[in-house]
Amino acid sequence: MEMTLIYVTVGFLVALQIAIPFIVKRTVVFGVTIPFDEVKNTQLRQYKKSYAILTLFISILVLTIYFIWSTTNTPSENHLILAGLCMPFVILFISMALYFYFHMKVISLKKQMQWFKDRKQIRVSELNLRTKDEMLPWMVYTVPMVITVALIVFTLMNYNSFPDQIPTHWGPNGKPDAFTSKTYLTALSLPLVLLIMNGMFLGINELTRNSGIKLSAGNVKASRIRQLRLRKYTSWLLFFISVLVSLLFTFLQFTTLYENSVSDLLIITTPLAFSALVLIGSIILAVKVGKNDSDLDGEIIGEDSSEVINADDDQYWKGGLIYFNPEDPSIFVEKRFGVGWTLNFARPLGYIVLIGPLLIILIVTLL
Repeated sequence: MEMTLIYVTVGFLVALQIAIPFIVKRTVVFGVTIPFDEVKNTQLRQYKKSYAILTLFISILVLTIYFIWSTTNTPSENHLILAGLCMPFVILFISMALYFYFHMKVISLKKQMQWFKDRKQIRVSELNLRTKDEMLPWMVYTVPMVITVALIVFTLMNYNSFPDQIPTHWGPNGKPDAFTSKTYLTALSLPLVLLIMNGMFLGINELTRNSGIKLSAGNVKASRIRQLRLRKYTSWLLFFISVLVSLLFTFLQFTTLYENSVSDLLIITTPLAFSALVLIGSIILAVKVGKNDSDLDGEIIGEDSSEVINADDDQYWKGGLIYFNPEDPSIFVEKRFGVGWTLNFARPLGYIVLIGPLLIILIVTLL
């Protein structure tokens, strides 16, 4: 069962990585801004196809090596699961290496073709577009917090029944392999970490709501639809993940109290199922959002599309992945490679929302 989940998880991950160049904004190719009238450029299309084919081929190669190794060497269950858990990271590393290769290829082509030379660059926004925003309200994000508070109450009520040694780490086989002495803090560490994560998800949702909505100068109508759907469905996905994390942590806390009542198979498969569900949710988000700016019969702002293009803001993107723009008040902006949002590293508040909770979690776990 656990091997099936590993293969399913890796399969969904590979599918998502292959699809990314085709579902991000069409005016961004491998993290590089291009004019709207170049979205059908033959060379750029070939780069996308080459990335997809290479990612698929190498991923199949990695899965084949894993399968041959697992069937011919008869590894232990621990080694088998540990290697299976490492596969997604190997595939992510390979896909990112391919991304950077094609990122440099697109930069070179952009300089060679001088796409932005002597053309008017503009930024488009609509002040009343926020009235159509369908992101989830902050109150919805209190639902996972209610689950967490109930878990805290449950832990306090059953504190005396918890074992004298509280597990702090679980091995690949689902068995705890690190322990600490029982205190109120150690017994509550998992629910407290969960409560901090719930707050972090809430903060990300609210900061995303207040971020700017950027439209395409060459295709206003379709990009408007895309932005609204991106905001709506990422809000839903974030809530879905928050609930899943709450349920996962609740399950882990229950296994600490009722360790003999939960099968090893369930302990192994639950985190794997969690990963698979998150990946499935990400793919659904990609499908919902990915093609909404592909309608080329867009609304051109002011002048002919050959003269008016989106502003080239590549200077604010380091490697096409890290956004640093002190002039942009948005805390979160849409990713250039991937689905969802990334931090504007020039805004200190973003560090507080993301890094602050992580530091608190680290302190709680160390104590």
